[in-house]
Amino acid sequence: MDHDFPVRAFKDDLYRQFARIGKCLSSDKRLELMHLLSQGPKSVEKLAEATEMSVANVSRHLQILLDANLVKYSKRGTYVIYCLAGPHIEGFLNALWQMSETQLADITRVKNDFLSQCEDVQTLSLNEVLCKMDEGSMILLDVRPADEFEAGHIPGAISVPMEEIHQYMQSLPKETPIAAYCRGPYCVAAAEAVEKLQREGFTAFRVEEGVYEWREFQAQR
Repeated sequence: MDHDFPVRAFKDDLYRQFARIGKCLSSDKRLELMHLLSQGPKSVEKLAEATEMSVANVSRHLQILLDANLVKYSKRGTYVIYCLAGPHIEGFLNALWQMSETQLADITRVKNDFLSQCEDVQTLSLNEVLCKMDEGSMILLDVRPADEFEAGHIPGAISVPMEEIHQYMQSLPKETPIAAYCRGPYCVAAAEAVEKLQREGFTAFRVEEGVYEWREFQAQR
């Protein structure tokens, strides 16, 4: 290598570019927005509703993500619809969640603190649920919003958004066990759905995994 080649300048420039992603992800709100977008495209208004932020704040965070090429957008009429810039970003996010839980004991504590409030809620693995579905002995509910179900779901699952679960219970057979999943290991909706089903006399289980984990499971088979 030519000793006149500016190695230090090259390294400084390279890691400065890498740091752009790190700085972009240093906001808990932006991480939440990306997690929501990993479930499917959403308008700014939908993201504001889901995160309980103002449209202005959501737009500001999305602009930062856009500048780092982590999200992209399209127009549908008067709405601006955002999504992740590519499937590799969803993989990166899930790797981040897993690494964080391994390295930070507080994450496990936060999860366990929540689940301890749902002491009657039992969890089945996705593999167990899929086997029971193949046997016809279990019903799987997807309790995410309908647009997320349409963007991608576990085959055989039935879309029952949380706000519709009481109405849907009327058509469910009480003799058949039910499992519910939502947005993955850090989503609370599945546990809430199971509690509601149990109060009405159903045998119900929480599934910790979501659509991403199902895709990974399928890829390994």
